[in-house]
Amino acid sequence: MIDDFSKNGYYLKKTIFSKSLINLYESEFDKIVHQLKKSREDINARWGSKLTSNIEPDDSFVIHTHNVQSYSSVLLQMIQNNSFLDEVEKIIGPDIILHHTKLFEKPPIIGAAFPLHQDWSYFPTRNNSMIAAVIHLSRSDEDMGCMRIIPKSHKLGKIKNSDGHRYNSKIHNKYKLEDAIPIEANPGDVLFFHCCSLHGSMSNLSTKPRKSILVQLYSGQDEVEEGNNHTNAQLVLRGFNYSSTRSSVNVKI
Repeated sequence: MIDDFSKNGYYLKKTIFSKSLINLYESEFDKIVHQLKKSREDINARWGSKLTSNIEPDDSFVIHTHNVQSYSSVLLQMIQNNSFLDEVEKIIGPDIILHHTKLFEKPPIIGAAFPLHQDWSYFPTRNNSMIAAVIHLSRSDEDMGCMRIIPKSHKLGKIKNSDGHRYNSKIHNKYKLEDAIPIEANPGDVLFFHCCSLHGSMSNLSTKPRKSILVQLYSGQDEVEEGNNHTNAQLVLRGFNYSSTRSSVNVKI
């Protein structure tokens, strides 16, 4: 795993979570989606980027919320699962901090696409230890708009204006979303990738929803850079947070 992650910037670990656990997590996921729909808030997190306007319908949709652990104790237990954290520890070490989680449900037929981008631009850390873990609660294949990654692109380092909201010649002159490697996965599989890995996804054109929970994590020996206003749960899942101070843990979100 470590060799593959270091070489390619990502790794798909099969069946971290059992079928019974995934059934439980999916039930909680569906409860959250139902609650979101009742809220009448804007829950559509479609990117709406010109970079993907040619591959998704005008009414594309993706249901989204941050921090599933604020909805469900079961999903809090999911991100505290020892088998899951053992894999995270192999990548970033024994001090594991939760930055945030995201729920994504790509609905059938109109599930939104996501342009190629790097995560670091949204929540940079000083030592670049931030990683993502995509926990698959449903099947995810090409027709369903699975994750796509450009192998070895993490070695490009931090690219300015790599947030996917604008054309970037350093990225889009060389790399195309359609050419990125599709990461097909089954329920219980977890995709880990580096914060500098170029990634995105195509539309869900299938007749089934694609359900996943993305978990952003960083090392407790690292520190989120100042001026970043993204949600940061600062929840210590394993080990210790060496950058915490009285004022930093009192930040209002």
